[in-house]
Amino acid sequence: MKLKTLLILIVAFSMRCTAQQIELYEQFAGRYDFLFFGNTLNQGENGTGLPCTINTSSSATLALGTDDILLAAYLYWAGSGSEYPEISLNGQTIAPERTFALNFSDRDYFSAFANVTTLVEQQGNGTYTVANFDLTDIINGDTSDNLYCSNATNFGGWAIVVIYENNNLPLNQLNIYDGLQNVPDEVNITLPNLNVIDNQGAKIGFLAWEGDKSLAINETLRINNNILSNPPLNPANNAFNGTNSFTGSDTLYNMDLDVYDIQNYIAAGDTSAEIQLTSGRDFVMINAIITKLNSQLPNATVTAENITRDCRENKLVFNYTVYNTNSTDVLPAGIPVAIYLDGVLLATTQTQNALAIGESEQGTITINIPADYAIEGEITFVADDTGNGTGIVLETDENDNAYTLITNLLFLPEAVQPEDITVCLDAEGIALFDFSAYEQSLKNNDYETVTFYLSDEDARAANNRIYNTGSFAADENPQQIFVRLDNGSCFVTTSFLLISKKCPPVVYNYVTPNGDGYNDTFYIEGLRNIFPNFKISIYNRWGNLIWQGNNDVEDWDCVSSEQKVGASGTMVPTGTYYYVLELNDTDFPEPIAGWVYVTK
Repeated sequence: MKLKTLLILIVAFSMRCTAQQIELYEQFAGRYDFLFFGNTLNQGENGTGLPCTINTSSSATLALGTDDILLAAYLYWAGSGSEYPEISLNGQTIAPERTFALNFSDRDYFSAFANVTTLVEQQGNGTYTVANFDLTDIINGDTSDNLYCSNATNFGGWAIVVIYENNNLPLNQLNIYDGLQNVPDEVNITLPNLNVIDNQGAKIGFLAWEGDKSLAINETLRINNNILSNPPLNPANNAFNGTNSFTGSDTLYNMDLDVYDIQNYIAAGDTSAEIQLTSGRDFVMINAIITKLNSQLPNATVTAENITRDCRENKLVFNYTVYNTNSTDVLPAGIPVAIYLDGVLLATTQTQNALAIGESEQGTITINIPADYAIEGEITFVADDTGNGTGIVLETDENDNAYTLITNLLFLPEAVQPEDITVCLDAEGIALFDFSAYEQSLKNNDYETVTFYLSDEDARAANNRIYNTGSFAADENPQQIFVRLDNGSCFVTTSFLLISKKCPPVVYNYVTPNGDGYNDTFYIEGLRNIFPNFKISIYNRWGNLIWQGNNDVEDWDCVSSEQKVGASGTMVPTGTYYYVLELNDTDFPEPIAGWVYVTK
């Protein structure tokens, strides 16, 4: 299986840069191997007196085995000059996806890259032709006038790196490194991210440009200070000499597709290798290096999803899955999994079973969330982490263990205890309450909502909401109102009381009994239907009783019911009179006395 890309080197150096360092591009782990195929555009070896001309197309053959399964196919093309031309591969236009530039002795050279996996998957084994690769304006011409022909660095060519799977292969780690570095005189390249378990069958491949067969002056290729050779194709003193290790060809003019056995030059436990290329005269450019090493390692990864959130207890429940994919060995049981909230360790768990290559194991964990955390947080699950960033197993990829998701941490809103509301009974003996202001004043934040209910059960279920909060008639005294404060994720409930009471009556002291419909009688607000046992007496200024009433008698209309002021049944004269109001109520045991002015 293909591992995730560890590093993609996509850089755009100016055409005058010296070189682009060889770096790790991609890594594979499994029953994999690699091969090269490609061809030159040169018509002969440079520096042999041939005309300085170059082809615009060439062909090569891909021949994978019957049981080989293509995983990746990467096309590199290179030549003299500073341009990155589009080319065609079997009739399909190919544009550069990544580019490399090198300048040496005031001459520019280039390499370009494209992923052609889909095309090669579709066409399979057979002949591949690169065409429309036109460097004639740069290469062709009189050698005395041409910048490249004059020093025999005129070249062009292409190669495809193929990664394939075969179940009969051992478990291997394949690393692809690329860039553009050159000699003379010496170039040193460190190949990192190796994982050597067993050196059996270890090999290394080179894609190089502009090596000359006729130049073998102090030309050596070393790995870990050991000279590599493959005679007679690649002598120890002329490693890059226009050869193809896969076909045995020695006429791959000015390019090399070479593979070397390195099992005696690398050891189990190595994590890097040192490549050194020297040359006393030959101008050679290294474009890509591929290593194949025996590697049997698991690879622990994890995913997770939040399935429940408990507001009442600040808990989150997660389902998580630990995988052993992109691996070459069994993942043992007991692999730790650490769970972090915004980088702070919250909990740890571990796998229960050994996982074969491609297998996975599910689990569920409940996590207590600290009460002082914000509403939103970053939850990270990390496989093979004991809780301090360290693991217990070596893996094919140590950089893909974490899985992060953003989750809403469901915290209860802060409840504000509303004050009870007390109002007086009106003339009908009804109390109307206005608690509409609580809809805003009880909020802690604008995104919260406040709603009202007659029972706590309704408040929790958000059923039977009270809407007439501005004029609510209570059925009971006191009436308990329940409040639901909701922040969109969690809610709390609280309550307050609506209290209705009998208030002292309000006396309107002026009477104008002229029949105009205004103040024609002596009106006392909040009396009738509230104090049913009241008694009122009206006196003149000499203390003589002139009228008495109660709940069964209409309001005084300024007519005397006694013969103390004129004849009984006649209108009293203009003047000031006095009343004594006995409410006969336990809350108001004392009589209320005052004056009333009658005017016509």
